Amino acid sequence: MLLWRMVVVGILYGYTKTSITHGQTKALFPAVTRTKRGAAIVMSPTFVNSFSDVHLLFEILLTGIHFEDSGEISVKDAELASLRKTQNLEIICEEIIPKRLTDILRLISDLSTHTGHLHEEDFERILLTLVYITQQMVSSTTEQRDAWAESFVSLYKAIKQDLTS
Repeated sequence: MLLWRMVVVGILYGYTKTSITHGQTKALFPAVTRTKRGAAIVMSPTFVNSFSDVHLLFEILLTGIHFEDSGEISVKDAELASLRKTQNLEIICEEIIPKRLTDILRLISDLSTHTGHLHEEDFERILLTLVYITQQMVSSTTEQRDAWAESFVSLYKAIKQDLTS
């Protein structure tokens, strides 16, 4: 009888602990919960699902993507842009990653209090945010360039800490 009580108490404790910590976890990318594409709602879109996707992402970034002022992206290689997989990249870049400096600073703040390793999709989105920040640094004025550069360094440090810990 005592053994059953211990098992029940252990299960309840584990369930309670899981519920509390799950409720305290803050989303690094709140735009994921409001992502809509046409009539269908996309649940947490990701680009990288396999090692070949990593190569494809590298190839797309190597050939070049451009973030328009409207928030849309354009892939410079027409063949790569026509791939179905590139549509997921467009959704992530256009609707999920932060574009305003204040949103990026909020992301940096959330990362500084984040415990544990980053989820793969969060890592992917931070990497794409770094690509966006890099383009903004190049195209901005000298006053804004320093703020973009500081945010780049902070996100880079967050990724480096995640990879080395």
